[in-house]
Amino acid sequence: MNDTLSARTARPVLDVWCELQCPDCHRALADLRALRERYGYALEIRLRHFPLEKHRHAYAAAQAAEEAYAQGHGDRYVAAVLARAEELGRRGEALLLEVARELGLDVEEMELALIDGRHMLLVDADQAEGKAIGVTGTPTYVIGGERLDGGKSQEGLLERIAEIADRLLAEGGDRG
Repeated sequence: MNDTLSARTARPVLDVWCELQCPDCHRALADLRALRERYGYALEIRLRHFPLEKHRHAYAAAQAAEEAYAQGHGDRYVAAVLARAEELGRRGEALLLEVARELGLDVEEMELALIDGRHMLLVDADQAEGKAIGVTGTPTYVIGGERLDGGKSQEGLLERIAEIADRLLAEGGDRG
């Protein structure tokens, strides 16, 4: 395809570095829903994993989320686990499997994925990329080359993301 044409038709990308044991990431879901409603498929929203060391079950939760995506239910699974982020801190893997069961996922396959580590490389790659661009906490958003930190405060972030997305769409898109 012509490079000029593909540049003009590319969708803007919003990368969201998230951690499933993070209460701030749970609160950020409302903003992500609002962005999906406003832009539909015109804005690509990608979950990126950034498990924090202070949350001992976050790494397993990231792997479980990837297995849920592999089974076709990733967004539902992420939202359900984030809604129980505090409980995840207490119950760990048992909660991850319980949520999978409640959503009708293949629990045996989820458990096997957590044992065999089939999604570890993807989680590690997200975390490494996040560190490379300066992500230190969650949620952190990157759109149009601009990093927005929601870990301290999410106030005004929805409006700032929308402003950047509107500009990128008017310019013909951006790949990240």
